[in-house]
Amino acid sequence: MSLLLLLNCAVTSAQSASQATFHWFDYQGRDPVFTEPLGRGQYQNPLAAGFFPDPSITRRGADFYMAVSSFAYTPGLPILHSRDLVNWQLVGHALTRPSQLDMSGLGISRGIFAPTLRYHNGLFYLIGTAVDSGGNFILTAADPAGPWSDPIWLPPIDGIDPDIFFDEEGRVFITHNGPPPDEPLYEGHRAIWLWEYDAAARQVVAGSQQLLVNGGTELSREPIWIEAPHLYKHQGWYYLLCAEGGTGYNHSAVIFRSRSLDEPFEPYGGNPILTQRDLDISRPAPITTAGHADFVQLADGQWWAVFLATRAYQQTYYNTGRESFLLPVSWKDGWPHILPAGQLIPYRTDKPAGLAPVPVSDPLTGNFNWRDDFNDTQLDSHWSLLREFDRSWLKLDGHNLRMQAKPVGLDSLAQPAFVARRQQHMHFTASTALNLPEQGISAGIAAFQNETYHYYLGVRKQGTAYQVFLEQASGAKPRQIAARSVPDTDGKLRMKIAGDAGQIEFFYAVGEGIWQSLGGSQDARLLSTEVAGGFVGTTLGLHARLEQKDE
Repeated sequence: MSLLLLLNCAVTSAQSASQATFHWFDYQGRDPVFTEPLGRGQYQNPLAAGFFPDPSITRRGADFYMAVSSFAYTPGLPILHSRDLVNWQLVGHALTRPSQLDMSGLGISRGIFAPTLRYHNGLFYLIGTAVDSGGNFILTAADPAGPWSDPIWLPPIDGIDPDIFFDEEGRVFITHNGPPPDEPLYEGHRAIWLWEYDAAARQVVAGSQQLLVNGGTELSREPIWIEAPHLYKHQGWYYLLCAEGGTGYNHSAVIFRSRSLDEPFEPYGGNPILTQRDLDISRPAPITTAGHADFVQLADGQWWAVFLATRAYQQTYYNTGRESFLLPVSWKDGWPHILPAGQLIPYRTDKPAGLAPVPVSDPLTGNFNWRDDFNDTQLDSHWSLLREFDRSWLKLDGHNLRMQAKPVGLDSLAQPAFVARRQQHMHFTASTALNLPEQGISAGIAAFQNETYHYYLGVRKQGTAYQVFLEQASGAKPRQIAARSVPDTDGKLRMKIAGDAGQIEFFYAVGEGIWQSLGGSQDARLLSTEVAGGFVGTTLGLHARLEQKDE
């Protein structure tokens, strides 16, 4: 018994020595486009600032819900809720446990691609794609805040961005992006396919596959990346809303229609019904890459569209990822219209008529301050992890976040000890306070875009002294670009990241001392999609790492 107690004490002591303790995390956004008060009866675009891409929307009575892509972040598939269509709040996630999905070893822009969220006969349905980790699937839930079911996998479907549509006759259909019927004619040549789905048997109906769109709006012009289909029925017509042009500057939304799902879909002659690619690229405060839309009809018959777009600096750079926006839909000559050609997406415009404002306690847009004092025993829903659902390495004790350092860093395809929240503003500060760590580990704050593009401001013990250091990963392995010795005054250190569009700076303060810059102003463009590639936005958070012995 004595030996067992000694062994347990030794294990506990070793774990404590490799543990980082954080006391709080504070995030403040201060974008100029959000500074002026909203006009009477107006709402703010984007609805959800930061990395909330590929929005899909549904309505249950007076409640609206959106689901967005999450790629290789966990928990996956964020669920947003609103009562007035303009004030949104994060209420849960659909993917919360390892029995649903395994994304271990994936790059950050793999995993969960664009979902579709629908409500039908008392049940919510989420259909999506787990790229490199299972394929297409359906989840169901009685409450969209969760819990959600384990996936129903759809093995016949080859492609991404599936949609589920419930016909008034009781039939269910799935549309999705997939390979064209023959060999691709050019780079980006894709197609939209339709399948019937047997909800009772929970499987795709064999032999039901049909081609709806080959290539896009006009095959002879070689349109690229037709994707993100959503199917609707309105006044006797079936409408197919898709994204076209790729996810970059030429992104757009296009519309097709047909009298029957057994007949060809014709494209609208005025396509695209949403884009910003035809505007002056040097315009101030640009909203760009608009497309990938979804429609919702209100109880009084109004139609509105949610869609993704980005807020750029220096014309084409954006670190905040693809965000969710809202605009009204008008109908003319049997076709839906979101935005006339050449017109700017407004940052502020009139709210939906007839919906009383319902403010939320935790807003997703505008300038705000978000703080976590770690005074709960569960991690706040705004925090995300990488790839895996495992949380055994972190603990909240009601006062602090304690994080067990791991031997892998932010450049690894394993799960590092890293908790992150979205960067939702071009101009922001993110700060924390932590205990100075024991020998053998580093701990600190990071700005993360992906495995090969990120910054890490850390502190480690070297002999009897401490060193604050700054690492940069810019398309390769991280390298140290600045370091400074710091005294151990009271065992605590504060750290801060200050972002200013294409510039970023890192600070530290010993105890309650003044902030000191480490490394000066750095290039934040390496955290942009333009440089780093992929489909995610920058996240900001806390990291702990076991250090190599030669350090």
